[in-house]
Amino acid sequence: MSGIEYETIFEDLSNKSPSLLHYNPVHKKVPILIHNGKLIVESLVILEYIDETWKETSLLSEDLYERAMARFWAKFGDDKVVTSIFQGFFLKEGKEKKKAMVEAMKHLQFLEDKLKGKRLFGGERIGFVDLALGWLANFISIFEEVVGLKIVDEDKFPLLSEWMKEFSDSPIIKDNWPPQDKMIAKFHALYDATIAAAAASK
Repeated sequence: MSGIEYETIFEDLSNKSPSLLHYNPVHKKVPILIHNGKLIVESLVILEYIDETWKETSLLSEDLYERAMARFWAKFGDDKVVTSIFQGFFLKEGKEKKKAMVEAMKHLQFLEDKLKGKRLFGGERIGFVDLALGWLANFISIFEEVVGLKIVDEDKFPLLSEWMKEFSDSPIIKDNWPPQDKMIAKFHALYDATIAAAAASK
């Protein structure tokens, strides 16, 4: 959040701290925003809170239709894109895996089409949808390294590939990514566990 003072605290979700369990007893996960002693949880809820609390951030357009569409695409990322990528590349095997991979490619194509004529989902600057989908710019390269497959190919998804680079290279984003080596280790462990479980069930 440019111009706003804040402190980032990373969490190891494989060994959740007492603070995390205290602050988010319902979902027991991150992110959590603590502002003036009040707790806000869930990524999209936090983004809306930031937009409404710090008007200078203006993550959402003043236009009501544009605001509604931004919420739609952000929710699409949470409900469809995340699920299909995780199932297709990490959590499923056999026919279910192939089906999820097809779904993942279809969902990524929707995002590719949404970027036509734009550098960022927010237009010329990072906005609500960019932040809601920002995990793609960080995690996709990690996923690709772990599974040994190209997920976002520059030839198939040129606009999405360029967006990922543009978003990642923004100083406010680049300086606040979680440690990549730890993320790779985490997803390697998850992937190896999935493969082992699939082999044991045969």
